[in-house]
Amino acid sequence: MKPSDLSLLHILGTPSVSPEGTHAVVAVTRPDLEADEYRGELWLVPTDGSDEPRQLTGGRRDAEPAYSPDGRWLAFTRAENGAKPQLHVMPTAGGEPWRVTDQPLGAGKPTWSPDSRRLAFVARVPEEGRYGDTKPDKERPRRITTLKYRLDNLGFFTDRRSHVFVVDPFASRTSTPPAVQVTEGDYDHDEPAWSPDGAQLAFAAARHDGRELDHYSDLWACAPDGTGLRRITDTTLSVGLPRFTPDGGTLCFVAAQPGQNGRTLIARHHGVYSVPADGSAAPRRLTAAEPYHLARNGTIVATADGVLFPSENRGACDLLLVPYDGGEPTVLISGRREVLAPAHAAGTTVAIVADQNSPGELVVLRDGKERTVTSFSAITPLPPEEINTTAPDGHPVHGWVVRPAGEGPHPTLLMIHGGPFTQYGWHLFDEAQVYAAAGYAVVMGNPRGSSGYGQAHGAAVLGDVGNVSAADLLALLDAALDTGGLDADRVGVQGGSHGGYMTTWLAAHHGDRFKAAISERAVNAIDSFHGSSDIGWWFAHDLYGAEPGGWREQSPLSHADRIEMPFLIIHSENDWRCPVEQAQRLFVALKLRGVETEMLLFPGEGHEMSRSGLPSHRLARFEAILDWWNRHLSTT
Repeated sequence: MKPSDLSLLHILGTPSVSPEGTHAVVAVTRPDLEADEYRGELWLVPTDGSDEPRQLTGGRRDAEPAYSPDGRWLAFTRAENGAKPQLHVMPTAGGEPWRVTDQPLGAGKPTWSPDSRRLAFVARVPEEGRYGDTKPDKERPRRITTLKYRLDNLGFFTDRRSHVFVVDPFASRTSTPPAVQVTEGDYDHDEPAWSPDGAQLAFAAARHDGRELDHYSDLWACAPDGTGLRRITDTTLSVGLPRFTPDGGTLCFVAAQPGQNGRTLIARHHGVYSVPADGSAAPRRLTAAEPYHLARNGTIVATADGVLFPSENRGACDLLLVPYDGGEPTVLISGRREVLAPAHAAGTTVAIVADQNSPGELVVLRDGKERTVTSFSAITPLPPEEINTTAPDGHPVHGWVVRPAGEGPHPTLLMIHGGPFTQYGWHLFDEAQVYAAAGYAVVMGNPRGSSGYGQAHGAAVLGDVGNVSAADLLALLDAALDTGGLDADRVGVQGGSHGGYMTTWLAAHHGDRFKAAISERAVNAIDSFHGSSDIGWWFAHDLYGAEPGGWREQSPLSHADRIEMPFLIIHSENDWRCPVEQAQRLFVALKLRGVETEMLLFPGEGHEMSRSGLPSHRLARFEAILDWWNRHLSTT
């Protein structure tokens, strides 16, 4: 894979299944390098594999398909010519779509009522005079009164709260029909779900006193016109993804327990819960706290037999069927794969499943048999080799090496993921493929602090992040080098976010192991991260400890005087997760000492640039990284 092959990578969205289970519709999105944007179309896929998938829509950016319960209509979002996405509806028998929303900041998450006559959706409602024709730098000042006021890749949000709406898409096909705003107030509302009788809408929101200082949220329900609002859960959990059971008597949802003070979410497993839809009893956890944990960006589906739940498992994501009585889940899909998004109808389950050869294909489960029904992948990847080893204290360490073609010895990159409570896994990873194709062996894994190996594994780094993670990462590197074909004298280290933190830490504390480093979007100074990051006010305490006095020792910037190797810093100017001052402070510290240091700044980008930034920026990033390693890990 070359950097320019980014245009061949596809992303599949959450599929929707026709009511009779015979077809699925899925959004397929790819980077368009020539237009420097992302293009997305909807594809229609027969679930029995009897015919090839065919492109259903031709919009510039179509996504979020949703079949109506009667199967006659398909709702989806469409963004055209730089405009915000709006809901559209089209007949499944054939015909042109029409737009059904005109929200100033866009609309999303379309959800059909059981009678197929109404659509619930979510949209942000701007304050008067904001986010309109007035240039942002000409707007009146913002008055900030809460710690939760902005998010990376979103921006300020207290002046544009998200609310639930309902629209009749058939009221007019020549003009945008009016929508009813269901929720009100200075709160964000998300994930609307219809009760089977269509009389209630459930959604997630934090509307309690003290919400500024904790992670608690609740399930709420009301009539589709907004009347009769009532709280369903008991403000003891951080909740999301509400789903009514088919009989309507129960709400299932995903939640985590955010500690006694409500502020602790790192290394907390997100499991499946249920609660009576009338709120007559406390929520009940259906999945054990160990080992089950919702896959990143995963979703759940309530079926007649239980809840479909993708759960992380040692670099994989298994698809589980969780019984409503809280019994042991049944594993439906497992192995060296990652299930990302399930859907279900009429006894047919479909899911997006990634593996080492693909970022995701549509898999169908019916009558106990599994069938892959798409082949969108256009890249032949280099295979990952699994590594299992132990740290000096005996803790198991799991990872992979992706080798270039040929015998070697190959220059080697130790690549470190962010989070830290996330995981590398069994899917086609563009970064590893690009570097390996360029001649570098890529070593990557899931040291303590990662998810997918239990809460204790994730929590092991709390309060001593650098030292604990470093022990596992170096053990993994040594195990990879011991397999042969890797050059121990030409090793570089790189990572983003928490991986950038660990890159700087390793460069300072174990500089003899590496020839050069690349740190991206990193936390380098915990004290300033605490106040400048969108999540720093709670994240710093969670991960690095409650006492600011210990933050200096755990900050990589405090040890920058020990770094001697060439150092490339990559950051985005609009990163609010790890603000750009984190990069600037490290750059100045190294430059003043005469260390060979460069800083690459991407304008207009946030924390997710390497995954979802402008295609031209992603391409430029790859080219800069390969140039750096060519300069510092070459044999000449």
